[in-house]
Amino acid sequence: QVQLVESGGGLVQPGGSLRLSCAASGFTFSSYAMSWVRQAPGKGLEWVSDIKGGSGSTYYADSVKGRFTIDRDNAKNTLYLQMNSLKPEDTAVYYCAKRLDDGLGDPYDYWGQGTQVTVSS
Repeated sequence: QVQLVESGGGLVQPGGSLRLSCAASGFTFSSYAMSWVRQAPGKGLEWVSDIKGGSGSTYYADSVKGRFTIDRDNAKNTLYLQMNSLKPEDTAVYYCAKRLDDGLGDPYDYWGQGTQVTVSS
């Protein structure tokens, strides 16, 4: 019953911006930490950002810090990732994921299908 559906990906030029969304259902969204994780072509999964459910505290990988912003709208059961100053190395499939609890170290138990972000001129 748990579903995570990403949207908002696409092709953007270097330096451009994109806003990703993840619509969540089937669980009490506000109770859980949510994450964005990406996979570049030929690479493994890379954690991008987290946001806690209870406090709303945010965390970022060094590679995106200062450029990306994670936020959530608990009333709408939606997770967002605002991506600014995009670089070609940001090209990846971006996944939203639910953590088992509300901590940064908790494992993921559900994943979305992913949305492709391509940064190219």
